[in-house]
Amino acid sequence: MAKRSSLFIRIVEGKNLPAKDITGSSDPYCIVKIDNEAIIRTATVWKTLFPFWGEEYEVHLPPTFHCVSFYVMDEDALSRDDVIGKVSLTHSLLAEHPKGYSGWLNLTEIDPDEEVQGELHLRIEIVGSEAAKKLRCQVFDARDLARKDRNGASDPFVRVRYNGKTQETSVIKKSCYPRWNETFEFDLDESAPEKLCVVEVWDWDLVSRNDFLGKVVFNVEGLLTVQQEEGWFLLRPDKSKPPQDEGNLGALHLQVRLRDEMVLPSSHYRPLVQLLCREVKAAAQDGKAHLITLIDETTTAECRQEVAINLVKLFLGQGLAKELLDLLIKLELDKTDEPNTLFRSNSLASKSMESFLKVAGMQYLHRVLGPTVNRVFEEKRCIELDPSKVESKDVGCSSLHWTQSESDVIQQSVHLLQSYLTDLLAAIAKSVGLCPVVIRATFRQLFKRVGEHFPEEKDQNIKFIAITSFLCLRFFSPAIMSPKLFHLQEKHADARTSRALLLLAKTVQNVGNMDPVISCAKEGWMSPLQPTIQQGVAQMKQFILQLIDIEEKEELDLQRALTLPSPVVKEGPLFIHKAKSKGPLLSSSFKKLYFALTGEALTYAKTPSSKKSSFITLANIRVAEKVEEKSFGSSHVMQIVYSDEAGQAETVYLQCKCVNELNQWLSALRKVCVNNTGVLCAYHPGIFRGEKWSCCHQKDKTGLGCDKTRHGVTLREWNDPLDPDLEAHLIFRHLLGVREAMKEKYLELLTLEKGENFPLNQSEDLENADGPTLLFRVLQDLEEAHDKELSRLRDLADQEQNCLVDLQT
Repeated sequence: MAKRSSLFIRIVEGKNLPAKDITGSSDPYCIVKIDNEAIIRTATVWKTLFPFWGEEYEVHLPPTFHCVSFYVMDEDALSRDDVIGKVSLTHSLLAEHPKGYSGWLNLTEIDPDEEVQGELHLRIEIVGSEAAKKLRCQVFDARDLARKDRNGASDPFVRVRYNGKTQETSVIKKSCYPRWNETFEFDLDESAPEKLCVVEVWDWDLVSRNDFLGKVVFNVEGLLTVQQEEGWFLLRPDKSKPPQDEGNLGALHLQVRLRDEMVLPSSHYRPLVQLLCREVKAAAQDGKAHLITLIDETTTAECRQEVAINLVKLFLGQGLAKELLDLLIKLELDKTDEPNTLFRSNSLASKSMESFLKVAGMQYLHRVLGPTVNRVFEEKRCIELDPSKVESKDVGCSSLHWTQSESDVIQQSVHLLQSYLTDLLAAIAKSVGLCPVVIRATFRQLFKRVGEHFPEEKDQNIKFIAITSFLCLRFFSPAIMSPKLFHLQEKHADARTSRALLLLAKTVQNVGNMDPVISCAKEGWMSPLQPTIQQGVAQMKQFILQLIDIEEKEELDLQRALTLPSPVVKEGPLFIHKAKSKGPLLSSSFKKLYFALTGEALTYAKTPSSKKSSFITLANIRVAEKVEEKSFGSSHVMQIVYSDEAGQAETVYLQCKCVNELNQWLSALRKVCVNNTGVLCAYHPGIFRGEKWSCCHQKDKTGLGCDKTRHGVTLREWNDPLDPDLEAHLIFRHLLGVREAMKEKYLELLTLEKGENFPLNQSEDLENADGPTLLFRVLQDLEEAHDKELSRLRDLADQEQNCLVDLQT
C-alpha cells in the first residue's frame, strides 16, 4: 500500500492590504511555501489593495510535511520586494477539515523568531552510574537552516541549556548545512525543578544581535525511561508573541484541501476497473447502462467536477474515453426534450466532456490560441464597443491633426476585434490535423447522437452547437478570458488587455452560439461585429464538418496511442552551466539553449526548430533538485545528477527564469523518472568549488549528500502521465461514499422497470448478477481489503510507538 498526499490550493483574492508604494497602492503577489520551501508564485496584480488572483494548484507531496504558508508580497522594480504579511496552515489543522479549509484569513506580521526551518541531527542520552548520572548531548549536524545573512547563508552554532547551565558549539561560517560532531555533558539532577533540555540553533553575527534559527526541546523525565534518543529533529519556533497587527494587514481568501490517499496494489482495483469497462462496452450493445446511470444520478454538484475528471482519466487509460463520453451524452440526451437547454447545465456529461478536452487537448489549445493571445498581449490596444464604458482618457487628441472621438474609439475597436477574430478563426480552420484523434472521434459521435435525437429540419444547427458548446464556450473562450490559468501567459493581463480579451472571448462565444442576430441583440453594441460573426459561423460549421470527417481506420491505433506518454512532456529555453566552469552563471560564456523533455531523454537545441541533440537519457537520472541561491547568485537554478556512459556521476546546472518555471521543470523531471533505479536519497544543494562543497564544506566530492531529496514533491498538470491505480482508488472512494444512495436509486430503477417492488439482489450467483449488484460486492471486497491494510499499518505504528517515546514537547 502506498500513501499519497496531495494539497489542493486555490488563492482567490485579497482585501484591505496596506499601501506599500508612494502612490498609495501596492503590487501584490503570493508566494506559497511548504515547510519553508517556495513552491508557487502567483502573478502580480498591479496597483491595487484588493487583488484578485483566482489561481488553482495541486501539489503532490510526502505525507510528512508540517505546514503550508502563504506570503503576500509587494513587488518593487528597484528594491527588494516588501513582505506584507502571511497566513500559515498546519498539517494538523488541514487534517481536521477533510472537506477543505475555505474562507478569509487575516494576514499576520512576520516574526523573525517564527521564521525557522530545517532539522538538527542529535543524540541525547543518560550515561554514567546510578550515583553519578550525566545527561550527554551529541550534536552532529543540521540541514536546510534558514538563511539570515546577505550572502545567502548563515553562520550557525548550537547552544545547549539544561538546569541553568549552557554550553555552545563552535561557529560554522557560511553554511546552512553545518557539521559539528561535538559532545556536551551535564550533571543529571533529578530533583531540579527544570525538567527540560533545550537545544537551540543560532546564527552568529559580529555586529548585530544573533538571529534565532530554531530549537528542539527534550523532556528529561521521559528520557530516563528510554535512556537514549537519536535522529533528525524538526526545528521549532520560539514561543510566538501575540500578533500585533491582527486584521490591520488585510486578509487573504483561500481554499485549501489536504487529501491523504492509501492506494492498494493494482490487483485490488482490477475487478472495479474491469466491471466499469464491461458496463460501458455492454451499454453500446444493448443500450442498458444501470451502473453508469447510478453514478450519474447520485453524483452531487459538490463533487461532480472531481468525479468527472477521475472517470475521464481512468477510461483514457483503458482506451475507452470515447465510449464513456458517448454513454454519458446519451443519458443526457434522454433527459432533454428542449434543444435550447442541451448541455447548458453542469451535468456529469458536461463536466466530463470539459475535463476530457483539458486532459487530451491542452497542447492543441496552446497551438490554436497561442499566436492570437500573444498578439493581444503585445499590442495592448484600447478596445471598447460599449459606449458607456469608453473612458475619457481614451477620447481626445490622437495626433497633431485630429481629435479622437468616442465613435472613433469604437470604430477602431471594431476593426481590431475583426482582425483578432479573423486570425483566430483562420488558426482554427487550419487546425484539423493538429486536433488529437480521440477528440475528433468523440466529437463525431456527439454530432451523430444529437442529430439522431433532434432529426427535424428546424433543429439542424443543434448538432453543430453541441460541439461548439464545449469547444468554444467551455474550452476556447475561458482560455482567452484567463490565459494565465491555462498557461497561455505567465502573467495576468492588465485592465486594458483584459477588456480586449473579454470582448474577443464574447465574439468567439457568439460564433459558437451559431446565431449572431440573437447574440448581438442581447448586447446591442456588439452589432457592428455581426457580419464578421456571421462569416465566422459559416467557417466554424465548415471546420466542424472537417473535424468529424475521420475514417474508421484512423481509430484503429487510437487505444494504443492513448496509453503512450506525450511525445514532449516539457519544453522551453534554459541557461546551461557546467559544474567545472567558473564565474557567474549568466556570464557571456554560457549559452541559452532550447530544452525538451520526452519520455526517453532530455534533449537540447539552439532554437525550437533546430535539430535536437540527445543530452541525458532519463533512465540515467539519479536526482533533480534545487541549488542554493548563494552558489550562483540566483534562486532559480536546478541540478540534474546523472550517470554517464562509464557509470560515473555527472552534474549539470540549469537556470530557469522564475520560481514557477523552476518547480515545473523539477516536477516534470521527477514524474518521468519515478520508476528509475539507483536514485539518490541525499544530495548536495550547493556546488563543489575550491575543493569543497559550498553547502556543508565537505571535501569529499563523491561523499553522501547533506540534504534529503524531495522526489515526492510534484505539481499536477493536465498532461501528467495517467495513474490508473490512483484514479481507480479515487473512484472507489467516491462510490463508497454514495453506496447507500446508489442502492436506493437502484431499487427505484428496478421498480420502474419491473412494475413492482423488488428487493436488492443478494444472490451468490455472481455470474448472472447485473452491474450494480456486482458493484456493491466489489466495493465491499475493496473496503475490507482497505480496512485490513490500514489495521496492519496501525499495528506497526503502535509497535513503534511502544518502543519509542516522543521526547519533544
